[in-house]
Amino acid sequence: MKLHDIAQQLGCTLRESAPGDGEREITGVRGMEQAGPDQITFLANPRYAHKVKNTAAGALIAAASVPELPLPVLVSDNPYLDFSRALALFYQPPTPAPGIHPSAVVSPSAIIGDNASIGACAVIAENVRIGRNAILHPLVSIYAGVEIGDDFVAHSQSSVREFCRIGHRVILQNGVVIGGDGFGFAKRHDGSHSKIVQSGPTIIEDDVEIQTLSSIDRATVGETRVRRGAKIDSLVQVGHACEVGEDNIICSQTGLAGSTILKKNVLLAGQVGVSGHLTIHDNAIIYAQSGIGGDVAAGSIISGSPAFDAADWRRCITAYQKLPEMLKTIRQLEKRIAQLESPANGKTE
Repeated sequence: MKLHDIAQQLGCTLRESAPGDGEREITGVRGMEQAGPDQITFLANPRYAHKVKNTAAGALIAAASVPELPLPVLVSDNPYLDFSRALALFYQPPTPAPGIHPSAVVSPSAIIGDNASIGACAVIAENVRIGRNAILHPLVSIYAGVEIGDDFVAHSQSSVREFCRIGHRVILQNGVVIGGDGFGFAKRHDGSHSKIVQSGPTIIEDDVEIQTLSSIDRATVGETRVRRGAKIDSLVQVGHACEVGEDNIICSQTGLAGSTILKKNVLLAGQVGVSGHLTIHDNAIIYAQSGIGGDVAAGSIISGSPAFDAADWRRCITAYQKLPEMLKTIRQLEKRIAQLESPANGKTE
């Protein structure tokens, strides 16, 4: 594809380094260190601008603020987004043909929209409703009473449990479980555990993607809900009756205990642990390996995870917040003691 065609499709302005750059043939997209003369790369973070001089790429997607360079630049308002769009120009994953594989098991009571592709050994149970253009890869299981919107994609070995509801343009990667039982048990008098029925469905709204081996549990009562546009990484656990807000980003190995509420645009980095029955408000950012034990105010940026004896932790965390003030006081006292002990104050050996 010629460079000027790529610029046109992305809506970028082509800034040539030499006449005729727009006619350059581009065959793919790669990172800055790996790209060759027939490939395009990107610069999203100005901190890495110094690497551009060493790249062998044929062209660069970058912001207008990037200075003149010895290679053509596609000037973009959002270089990272346009890099992802450029990738889509050169690579699209294989799309299975419409139809139902002979080994798939589809209940006669299921209603499936036009242009669906149902893969080998997929199972669609009673009273399921699926919209148009669905793609169910091999070994997908859809339990009874599930309702799913248009343009649904479920990769192999993902499951949607009974009575859950899924919106439009939802993607489930391999091994995702939607609506597995929440972790609920009541202790009997003899110390054994009685399972609590998990009656509330999981609801996934439009434009959600959930990555491999993640689990969104159903609720004991009520519902578990993932709101529009949320993106959930691999190996994430969302507990029963949680609410994941619009456009949230939840990174790998994060766990939400039951009844956690995340508001809009929350970002949880990897390995964050959130205790239940709390709210993380709009636009909060939680750094990796943080342990969250209480509500988080809107716009907060927080981190840290002390993990030792709980009784000691409760005492220590109270003092921990006062450490900067205590340190300041100690330094002032040290300075005063040093002054008192100095020869100028009459101290004798």
